[in-house]
Amino acid sequence: MATPIVRKNTSQSSQSNKPEKAKSLPLNSRRLAAWATEISLVVVSGLVPFGLGVYVNSRSDLNRVPLHPVLVVTERAIAQPLALPVSYGIRNVAAPTNFLWLIALLAPVTLSWWQLYLLGKTGSTIPKRKFGVRVVNEVGKPAGLVAVAAREGIGRWTVPVSIAYILWRYSFAFPNLGLFTFLAVLMVLGEGLALPARRGRRALHDWLAGTYTIDANIPLPLSAQVNKSPVTQSGEELAPVSMSMLTGESTNTTTLWRRMRQNPSRTLFGVALVSMIAVLGTLVATQVYIQTQQTRRETKQINSQKFLALVETLNPNSGANTEERQTIILAMGGVNDPDAIQFLTDLLVQETDPIILKTIQQALATVGLKAIPELKIKNQFLAGELKGSTASSERQLREQQLHINQQTINKILSVYSAQTAGVDLSQAELGQSGTPETSFFNLVLDNVDLSGINLKSANLNQANFKGSIFRAPGEDGRWDTFDDAIADLSQAQMKQVNFTDANLSRVIMNRSDLSRATLNRANLSHARLIAADLSSTQLVGANLRGAFLEKASFTGADIGDAKFNEANLYAARLSRVIAIGTHLSYANLANTDWRGADLSGAYLDRANLSNANLSATRLTGAVLRSAKLENTNLENADLSFVDLRGANVAGADFKGTVLAPVPQNPADQFVQMPELGSVSAVVQGVDFSQAKNLDRRQIAYICTQGGLHSSCP
Repeated sequence: MATPIVRKNTSQSSQSNKPEKAKSLPLNSRRLAAWATEISLVVVSGLVPFGLGVYVNSRSDLNRVPLHPVLVVTERAIAQPLALPVSYGIRNVAAPTNFLWLIALLAPVTLSWWQLYLLGKTGSTIPKRKFGVRVVNEVGKPAGLVAVAAREGIGRWTVPVSIAYILWRYSFAFPNLGLFTFLAVLMVLGEGLALPARRGRRALHDWLAGTYTIDANIPLPLSAQVNKSPVTQSGEELAPVSMSMLTGESTNTTTLWRRMRQNPSRTLFGVALVSMIAVLGTLVATQVYIQTQQTRRETKQINSQKFLALVETLNPNSGANTEERQTIILAMGGVNDPDAIQFLTDLLVQETDPIILKTIQQALATVGLKAIPELKIKNQFLAGELKGSTASSERQLREQQLHINQQTINKILSVYSAQTAGVDLSQAELGQSGTPETSFFNLVLDNVDLSGINLKSANLNQANFKGSIFRAPGEDGRWDTFDDAIADLSQAQMKQVNFTDANLSRVIMNRSDLSRATLNRANLSHARLIAADLSSTQLVGANLRGAFLEKASFTGADIGDAKFNEANLYAARLSRVIAIGTHLSYANLANTDWRGADLSGAYLDRANLSNANLSATRLTGAVLRSAKLENTNLENADLSFVDLRGANVAGADFKGTVLAPVPQNPADQFVQMPELGSVSAVVQGVDFSQAKNLDRRQIAYICTQGGLHSSCP
């Protein structure tokens, strides 16, 4: 009988050998590979939906909605410890972006907990199983959820990352995020690989959790697999084999809990000592607190007695003359007592003597910013009374009282420049209230540092802030970090305000009314002006790089030579604006309305003008290289001398659009125009095949100047 020939399937054997090759690597190499795979899965699960959300958010044809509150809270929680500039105020994103970014937030968390569950219940995650790595406890069983949570959460991440954060936060590296990332990766890798590199040593996370990382390819001895000691043939019980014997770890490196159980007397002594120290510390702290409170009460009592004595002297029946009253009022300004501040603010409303009124203002200026809350209360009360008064005499009295209140606030803010962070003047009436014939007031805070002040919903009409600063670094002394002192001017009334040369970088001005305001050469970089009214404003030479201007109104404004690079003007209204030489490179101008605007010489290279309305606009000499002009309305627009190279004009409407200047009689030209030959390359290589409403003359010009169209020969 012939012996059968057995053919070996080499393809199957080569494929089956691939996992074996991975498992034949040294244990430390396999540990690193499994850990890197686990981290990669978690990172990818977050990056993929986040990237999709960014892409969807860049689309101009989707509805915009406010950022989800969960994402806002998460953003701020991450920004604060990492010293990143947080996005304050309203932030609109595309509707699907909220959903995708929530997935990007939840997917890594869910995947991490799933890996922890597998590690605690089976001893291996899927990557660890592929690389032949197991995590077990002392008896060779899966460690359990509590142990692996402590192993990964505390030992592997919290401890090394905290050390890296402390080194970064209090060194020259702060706030460089790249250096922090490098330090964190170095610490995590060092903790996980440096200690286990020596034979018989465990990583910190294994030591804290009482776990062992072993080779899953090596079978465990019987004594480590069962929960009882093996027995020889003669009936003698053998000593159980522990994980420390298998891994070669020294028996001295036991866990803290085991040491405590082995030495109960020392443990009891340590607990007693710590308890005594805690009790003594509590007693000392309590005594210090009681003494501090007693000192404060005594000081407050002394100040109250002084205040009562001064008030009694100011009584009309006391017979004090004007000079004596002035002296008493100034002395009251030096009394650090809330009752004294309230009395002075009340007296400011009741007093009619001009000399005494100036003295009260001086006393409140001495009190400083502590007087602002009481002055704000009186300010809002007087403003309400003024609106409700009908009699001319009563109205005139309230106007005068409000005027004096406003002057006092003005003086305090001027004196205490650069100390206004946290000052709350929201909804305050600080603009003009009344006619010039009765009670004319004009807030003047030129060249004043108002960083961090809260003027939300305040009336600041016709105020002057020339050269003033509304943003400063925080306690860390560094710009663009979480603790920057940034003013809040959202929903404020600021008609005809003068912000010339002011620093309003990153300031919040959402839904504010800045109509007819002057912002020439102002720094508004990264400022938030969502849905703000900037009609007829002067923004000549202003810096609005990266500003958020969604749905803002610039109707009739002058933005000549202003810098809007990378700004977001989605759905903004810019009809009849003067934008001569304005820089709009890389700006988001989707769905904007530019009807009748003058964009001569403007820089619009790589700008997004999708679905924008540019009808009847003047774009002579503008730069539109690589701009997005999909479905843009260019009806009756003047594009002579425009550089359109690389632009996407699919779906754009060119009805009546001027692509080349009409030759004129040199004698009739007031301004010298360039030669027609100098514009021969403005449409070179541009594909007009999908453009709409092109007439014969336009097509002929496109074909002769190197453009692309289906009608070109």
